Amino acid sequence: MTTAGHLVGRLPDVAGPARSLAPGLLAVAAGTAAAFCLNGLLPAVSALTVAVVLGVAVGGRLPARAREGLDWATRRFLRLGVVLLGLQLGLGEVFGLGAGRVLAVVVTVLVAFFGTLLLGRLIGVSRGLALMVATGFSVCGASAIAAMDSVTESDREDVATAVTLVTLYGSAAIALVPFAGQALGMGPEHLGAWAGLSVHEVAQVVAAASPAGAGAVAVAVVIKLTRVVLLAPMVAGVSIARRRQGGAPTGRRPAIVPLFVVGFLLMMLARSGGLVPSAALSGAEVLTTLLFAAALFGLGTGVRLGALLRAGRRGLVLGALSTLLVAGVGYGALAAVAA
Repeated sequence: MTTAGHLVGRLPDVAGPARSLAPGLLAVAAGTAAAFCLNGLLPAVSALTVAVVLGVAVGGRLPARAREGLDWATRRFLRLGVVLLGLQLGLGEVFGLGAGRVLAVVVTVLVAFFGTLLLGRLIGVSRGLALMVATGFSVCGASAIAAMDSVTESDREDVATAVTLVTLYGSAAIALVPFAGQALGMGPEHLGAWAGLSVHEVAQVVAAASPAGAGAVAVAVVIKLTRVVLLAPMVAGVSIARRRQGGAPTGRRPAIVPLFVVGFLLMMLARSGGLVPSAALSGAEVLTTLLFAAALFGLGTGVRLGALLRAGRRGLVLGALSTLLVAGVGYGALAAVAA
Protein backbone atom coordinates (compact mmCIF):
# COMPACT_ATOMS: atom_id res chain seq x y z
CA MET A 1 0.00 0.00 0.00
CA THR A 2 1.31 3.48 -0.82
CA THR A 3 2.06 6.12 1.81
CA ALA A 4 -1.09 7.98 0.76
CA GLY A 5 -3.03 4.77 1.18
CA HIS A 6 -1.70 4.32 4.70
CA LEU A 7 -2.70 7.88 5.59
CA VAL A 8 -6.21 7.48 4.21
CA GLY A 9 -6.59 4.24 6.12
CA ARG A 10 -5.78 6.01 9.38
CA LEU A 11 -8.21 8.90 8.88
CA PRO A 12 -11.41 8.70 10.99
CA ASP A 13 -14.49 7.64 9.10
CA VAL A 14 -16.71 10.69 9.54
CA ALA A 15 -19.10 9.59 6.83
CA GLY A 16 -20.20 6.57 8.88
CA PRO A 17 -21.54 8.52 11.91
CA ALA A 18 -23.09 11.09 9.58
CA ARG A 19 -24.95 8.36 7.69
CA SER A 20 -26.22 6.82 10.94
CA LEU A 21 -27.51 10.18 12.19
CA ALA A 22 -29.02 11.37 8.92
CA PRO A 23 -32.41 9.56 9.03
CA GLY A 24 -33.19 10.83 12.54
CA LEU A 25 -32.01 14.36 11.79
CA LEU A 26 -34.17 14.49 8.67
CA ALA A 27 -37.17 13.37 10.72
CA VAL A 28 -36.43 16.06 13.33
CA ALA A 29 -36.13 18.73 10.62
CA ALA A 30 -39.45 17.70 9.07
CA GLY A 31 -41.22 17.51 12.44
CA THR A 32 -39.91 20.90 13.57
CA ALA A 33 -40.93 22.55 10.30
CA ALA A 34 -44.40 21.05 10.60
CA ALA A 35 -44.67 22.27 14.22
CA PHE A 36 -43.84 25.84 13.22
CA CYS A 37 -46.30 25.72 10.32
CA LEU A 38 -49.10 24.51 12.58
CA ASN A 39 -48.17 27.11 15.18
CA GLY A 40 -48.53 29.76 12.46
CA LEU A 41 -52.04 28.52 11.76
CA LEU A 42 -52.92 28.18 15.47
CA PRO A 43 -50.85 30.79 17.35
CA ALA A 44 -52.60 29.99 20.64
CA VAL A 45 -50.85 26.59 20.67
CA SER A 46 -47.08 26.90 21.14
CA ALA A 47 -44.67 25.33 18.66
CA LEU A 48 -43.16 23.33 21.54
CA THR A 49 -46.48 21.70 22.34
CA VAL A 50 -47.17 20.94 18.69
CA ALA A 51 -43.67 19.45 18.33
CA VAL A 52 -44.04 16.97 21.17
CA VAL A 53 -47.55 15.98 20.02
CA LEU A 54 -46.29 15.38 16.48
CA GLY A 55 -43.40 13.34 17.85
CA VAL A 56 -45.79 11.13 19.85
CA ALA A 57 -48.05 10.77 16.81
CA VAL A 58 -45.35 9.61 14.37
CA GLY A 59 -42.89 7.92 16.76
CA GLY A 60 -44.15 4.38 16.21
CA ARG A 61 -44.09 4.79 12.44
CA LEU A 62 -40.47 5.89 12.07
CA PRO A 63 -37.85 3.30 11.05
CA ALA A 64 -35.52 1.93 13.74
CA ARG A 65 -32.49 3.40 11.97
CA ALA A 66 -33.80 6.91 12.76
CA ARG A 67 -33.47 6.36 16.53
CA GLU A 68 -29.79 7.30 16.80
CA GLY A 69 -30.26 10.65 15.07
CA LEU A 70 -33.41 11.40 17.06
CA ASP A 71 -31.64 10.76 20.37
CA TRP A 72 -28.63 12.82 19.28
CA ALA A 73 -30.82 15.78 18.31
CA THR A 74 -32.83 15.59 21.52
CA ARG A 75 -29.75 15.77 23.74
CA ARG A 76 -27.69 18.31 21.80
CA PHE A 77 -30.46 20.71 20.77
CA LEU A 78 -31.95 20.72 24.25
CA ARG A 79 -28.71 21.76 25.93
CA LEU A 80 -27.97 24.44 23.34
CA GLY A 81 -31.53 25.77 23.71
CA VAL A 82 -31.10 26.12 27.48
CA VAL A 83 -27.82 28.01 26.96
CA LEU A 84 -29.47 30.48 24.56
CA LEU A 85 -32.41 30.87 26.94
CA GLY A 86 -30.06 32.86 29.15
CA LEU A 87 -30.07 35.69 26.60
CA GLN A 88 -33.74 36.45 27.24
CA LEU A 89 -33.22 38.31 30.51
CA GLY A 90 -30.61 40.65 31.97
CA LEU A 91 -29.85 41.24 35.63
CA GLY A 92 -30.90 44.89 35.32
CA GLU A 93 -34.46 43.88 34.47
CA VAL A 94 -34.56 41.54 37.47
CA PHE A 95 -33.28 44.20 39.88
CA GLY A 96 -35.76 46.66 38.39
CA LEU A 97 -38.61 44.64 39.86
CA GLY A 98 -37.56 45.58 43.38
CA ALA A 99 -36.51 43.31 46.23
CA GLY A 100 -40.10 42.54 47.26
CA ARG A 101 -41.18 41.15 43.90
CA VAL A 102 -37.96 39.24 43.40
CA LEU A 103 -38.54 37.64 46.80
CA ALA A 104 -42.12 36.84 45.77
CA VAL A 105 -40.78 35.06 42.67
CA VAL A 106 -38.29 33.00 44.69
CA VAL A 107 -40.87 32.03 47.33
CA THR A 108 -43.49 31.11 44.72
CA VAL A 109 -41.09 28.94 42.71
CA LEU A 110 -39.71 27.12 45.76
CA VAL A 111 -43.10 26.46 47.36
CA ALA A 112 -44.63 25.38 44.04
CA PHE A 113 -41.70 23.07 43.26
CA PHE A 114 -41.45 21.28 46.60
CA GLY A 115 -45.21 21.39 47.17
CA THR A 116 -45.85 19.68 43.83
CA LEU A 117 -43.29 16.98 44.67
CA LEU A 118 -45.17 16.34 47.92
CA LEU A 119 -48.53 16.30 46.12
CA GLY A 120 -47.16 13.84 43.60
CA ARG A 121 -46.13 11.50 46.40
CA LEU A 122 -49.56 11.77 48.05
CA ILE A 123 -51.43 11.17 44.80
CA GLY A 124 -49.21 8.24 43.88
CA VAL A 125 -47.73 9.34 40.55
CA SER A 126 -44.22 8.27 39.59
CA ARG A 127 -41.30 10.26 40.99
CA GLY A 128 -40.27 11.19 37.45
CA LEU A 129 -43.68 12.63 36.58
CA ALA A 130 -43.87 14.53 39.87
CA LEU A 131 -40.44 16.06 39.23
CA MET A 132 -41.30 17.03 35.65
CA VAL A 133 -44.62 18.64 36.66
CA ALA A 134 -42.99 20.41 39.62
CA THR A 135 -40.30 21.86 37.37
CA GLY A 136 -42.57 22.87 34.51
CA PHE A 137 -45.32 24.39 36.62
CA SER A 138 -43.00 26.27 38.99
CA VAL A 139 -40.52 27.65 36.44
CA CYS A 140 -41.19 27.90 32.71
CA GLY A 141 -43.23 25.09 31.24
CA ALA A 142 -42.01 22.76 28.52
CA SER A 143 -38.49 24.17 28.25
CA ALA A 144 -37.91 23.70 32.00
CA ILE A 145 -39.26 20.15 31.81
CA ALA A 146 -36.88 19.33 28.97
CA ALA A 147 -33.94 20.88 30.81
CA MET A 148 -34.64 18.89 33.97
CA ASP A 149 -35.03 15.70 31.94
CA SER A 150 -31.51 16.15 30.60
CA VAL A 151 -30.01 15.62 34.07
CA THR A 152 -32.48 13.01 35.36
CA GLU A 153 -33.16 10.82 32.30
CA SER A 154 -36.82 10.39 33.23
CA ASP A 155 -39.17 8.12 31.31
CA ARG A 156 -40.27 9.69 28.05
CA GLU A 157 -43.92 9.13 28.98
CA ASP A 158 -43.45 11.19 32.15
CA VAL A 159 -41.89 14.03 30.17
CA ALA A 160 -44.59 13.99 27.49
CA THR A 161 -47.35 13.85 30.11
CA ALA A 162 -45.87 16.85 31.93
CA VAL A 163 -45.65 18.87 28.70
CA THR A 164 -49.27 17.98 27.92
CA LEU A 165 -50.36 19.11 31.39
CA VAL A 166 -48.48 22.41 31.01
CA THR A 167 -50.36 23.02 27.79
CA LEU A 168 -53.75 22.07 29.23
CA TYR A 169 -53.62 24.06 32.45
CA GLY A 170 -51.63 26.95 31.02
CA SER A 171 -54.24 27.36 28.29
CA ALA A 172 -57.01 27.34 30.89
CA ALA A 173 -55.17 30.05 32.81
CA ILE A 174 -55.30 32.35 29.78
CA ALA A 175 -59.05 32.68 30.34
CA LEU A 176 -59.22 32.22 34.12
CA VAL A 177 -56.47 34.62 35.29
CA PRO A 178 -58.05 37.81 33.82
CA PHE A 179 -61.47 36.72 35.09
CA ALA A 180 -60.18 35.95 38.60
CA GLY A 181 -58.09 39.12 38.65
CA GLN A 182 -61.11 41.25 37.85
CA ALA A 183 -63.20 39.46 40.46
CA LEU A 184 -60.48 40.08 43.06
CA GLY A 185 -60.28 43.77 42.14
CA MET A 186 -56.70 43.70 40.83
CA GLY A 187 -55.29 46.67 38.96
CA PRO A 188 -53.48 46.12 35.64
CA GLU A 189 -49.96 45.99 37.11
CA HIS A 190 -51.02 43.67 39.94
CA LEU A 191 -52.78 41.34 37.51
CA GLY A 192 -49.71 41.30 35.25
CA ALA A 193 -47.48 40.42 38.19
CA TRP A 194 -49.83 37.61 39.22
CA ALA A 195 -49.94 36.24 35.66
CA GLY A 196 -46.14 36.28 35.54
CA LEU A 197 -45.95 34.39 38.82
CA SER A 198 -48.61 31.77 38.21
CA VAL A 199 -48.94 30.95 34.48
CA HIS A 200 -46.65 28.30 33.02
CA GLU A 201 -45.39 29.22 29.51
CA VAL A 202 -44.13 32.65 28.45
CA ALA A 203 -46.62 32.81 25.57
CA GLN A 204 -49.45 31.87 27.94
CA VAL A 205 -48.34 34.62 30.35
CA VAL A 206 -48.54 37.21 27.58
CA ALA A 207 -52.01 36.01 26.56
CA ALA A 208 -53.28 36.01 30.16
CA ALA A 209 -52.01 39.53 30.89
CA SER A 210 -53.02 41.09 27.56
CA PRO A 211 -56.62 41.97 28.53
CA ALA A 212 -55.21 44.28 31.24
CA GLY A 213 -53.11 46.25 28.74
CA ALA A 214 -49.51 46.72 27.62
CA GLY A 215 -48.29 47.75 31.08
CA ALA A 216 -49.58 44.52 32.59
CA VAL A 217 -47.88 42.49 29.84
CA ALA A 218 -44.52 44.21 30.45
CA VAL A 219 -44.60 43.42 34.18
CA ALA A 220 -45.82 39.87 33.55
CA VAL A 221 -43.02 39.04 31.10
CA VAL A 222 -40.21 40.36 33.33
CA ILE A 223 -41.54 38.43 36.34
CA LYS A 224 -41.98 35.31 34.23
CA LEU A 225 -38.42 35.52 32.90
CA THR A 226 -37.18 36.05 36.45
CA ARG A 227 -38.72 32.67 37.21
CA VAL A 228 -36.73 31.33 34.24
CA VAL A 229 -33.49 32.49 35.91
CA LEU A 230 -34.20 30.04 38.74
CA LEU A 231 -34.08 27.16 36.26
CA ALA A 232 -30.27 27.10 36.45
CA PRO A 233 -29.89 26.64 40.23
CA MET A 234 -32.84 24.24 40.29
CA VAL A 235 -31.36 21.94 37.64
CA ALA A 236 -27.92 22.21 39.25
CA GLY A 237 -29.40 21.35 42.66
CA VAL A 238 -31.15 18.24 41.35
CA SER A 239 -27.96 17.21 39.55
CA ILE A 240 -25.94 17.55 42.78
CA ALA A 241 -28.57 15.57 44.72
CA ARG A 242 -28.48 12.75 42.16
CA ARG A 243 -24.67 12.75 42.23
CA ARG A 244 -24.73 12.22 45.99
CA GLN A 245 -27.20 9.37 45.52
CA GLY A 246 -24.87 7.62 43.07
CA GLY A 247 -26.08 9.03 39.72
CA ALA A 248 -28.14 7.27 37.10
CA PRO A 249 -29.12 3.58 37.20
CA THR A 250 -26.20 2.83 34.85
CA GLY A 251 -23.77 4.03 37.53
CA ARG A 252 -22.78 7.17 35.64
CA ARG A 253 -22.48 10.12 37.98
CA PRO A 254 -23.95 13.38 36.64
CA ALA A 255 -21.82 16.51 36.57
CA ILE A 256 -21.84 18.64 39.72
CA VAL A 257 -23.10 21.58 37.65
CA PRO A 258 -24.00 20.68 34.04
CA LEU A 259 -22.07 22.68 31.45
CA PHE A 260 -25.26 23.87 29.78
CA VAL A 261 -26.34 25.45 33.09
CA VAL A 262 -23.00 27.29 33.22
CA GLY A 263 -23.62 28.38 29.64
CA PHE A 264 -27.08 29.67 30.57
CA LEU A 265 -25.59 31.84 33.33
CA LEU A 266 -22.81 33.13 31.07
CA MET A 267 -25.34 34.12 28.40
CA MET A 268 -27.39 35.96 31.00
CA LEU A 269 -24.27 37.86 32.11
CA ALA A 270 -23.48 38.67 28.47
CA ARG A 271 -26.97 40.10 28.03
CA SER A 272 -26.62 42.07 31.28
CA GLY A 273 -23.28 43.53 30.17
CA GLY A 274 -24.65 44.74 26.84
CA LEU A 275 -22.28 42.46 24.92
CA VAL A 276 -24.97 41.12 22.59
CA PRO A 277 -26.55 43.43 19.95
CA SER A 278 -30.33 43.70 19.88
CA ALA A 279 -30.59 42.09 16.44
CA ALA A 280 -28.72 39.05 17.73
CA LEU A 281 -31.04 38.85 20.75
CA SER A 282 -34.09 38.68 18.50
CA GLY A 283 -32.49 35.97 16.39
CA ALA A 284 -31.45 34.02 19.48
CA GLU A 285 -35.04 34.03 20.77
CA VAL A 286 -36.29 32.44 17.54
CA LEU A 287 -33.40 29.97 17.49
CA THR A 288 -34.10 29.00 21.11
CA THR A 289 -37.70 28.11 20.27
CA LEU A 290 -36.51 26.23 17.19
CA LEU A 291 -34.02 24.15 19.19
CA PHE A 292 -36.53 23.33 21.92
CA ALA A 293 -39.13 22.33 19.33
CA ALA A 294 -36.62 20.01 17.63
CA ALA A 295 -35.60 18.47 20.96
CA LEU A 296 -39.20 17.93 22.06
CA PHE A 297 -40.13 16.36 18.73
CA GLY A 298 -37.28 13.89 19.18
CA LEU A 299 -38.38 13.27 22.74
CA GLY A 300 -41.97 12.66 21.69
CA THR A 301 -40.99 10.01 19.14
CA GLY A 302 -39.90 7.73 21.97
CA VAL A 303 -43.27 7.91 23.74
CA ARG A 304 -45.78 5.10 23.49
CA LEU A 305 -49.31 6.45 23.66
CA GLY A 306 -50.71 3.57 25.72
CA ALA A 307 -48.32 4.22 28.61
CA LEU A 308 -49.02 7.94 28.36
CA LEU A 309 -52.77 7.41 28.66
CA ARG A 310 -52.37 5.05 31.62
CA ALA A 311 -50.70 7.85 33.59
CA GLY A 312 -53.38 10.35 32.60
CA ARG A 313 -55.92 10.39 35.46
CA ARG A 314 -53.53 10.95 38.34
CA GLY A 315 -51.48 13.29 36.19
CA LEU A 316 -54.55 15.44 35.59
CA VAL A 317 -55.20 15.66 39.33
CA LEU A 318 -51.57 16.58 40.01
CA GLY A 319 -51.63 19.24 37.29
CA ALA A 320 -54.80 20.80 38.68
CA LEU A 321 -53.51 20.87 42.25
CA SER A 322 -50.12 22.22 41.19
CA THR A 323 -51.79 24.99 39.18
CA LEU A 324 -53.91 25.97 42.19
CA LEU A 325 -50.83 25.86 44.39
CA VAL A 326 -48.69 28.14 42.24
CA ALA A 327 -51.60 30.57 41.71
CA GLY A 328 -52.45 30.66 45.43
CA VAL A 329 -48.86 31.07 46.60
CA GLY A 330 -48.21 33.72 43.95
CA TYR A 331 -51.28 35.69 45.02
CA GLY A 332 -50.30 35.44 48.69
CA ALA A 333 -46.70 36.45 48.01
CA LEU A 334 -47.80 39.56 46.09
CA ALA A 335 -50.24 40.48 48.86
CA ALA A 336 -47.45 40.13 51.44
CA VAL A 337 -45.13 42.34 49.39
CA ALA A 338 -47.81 45.01 48.96
CA ALA A 339 -48.70 45.03 52.68
